[in-house]
Amino acid sequence: MAWIFLCLAILLEVAGTTSMKLSEGFTKLLPSILLLIFYVGSLVFLTLTLKTIDVSIAYAIWSGMGILLITCIGVFYFGESFNKLKVLSIILIIVGVTTLNLAVEHEKAYSQQVTEGK
Repeated sequence: MAWIFLCLAILLEVAGTTSMKLSEGFTKLLPSILLLIFYVGSLVFLTLTLKTIDVSIAYAIWSGMGILLITCIGVFYFGESFNKLKVLSIILIIVGVTTLNLAVEHEKAYSQQVTEGK
């Protein structure tokens, strides 16, 4: 269930950031209201996620996937530029999140071996 909460937190954060762009500096009422609703919802689901997933993993995935998704929305919906540096940056984010996940899994496996006396 925690992974579903994390996915919802990511989607709501991306919706909030998109609403931020659409609000044009809080000058448009509906996107401004949606911005607040989406961000509060995102933080609620992220908080629920942290009950069972390590904060370092959850936050890295939340922020990394948020960056990836909002970059795609920026490029494909808002017509923002897309260049090699952005591609490299996204790849580095993905590598960083993956490495962090592997490190935590390795740490858990090691702790379990020590606990079992192996």
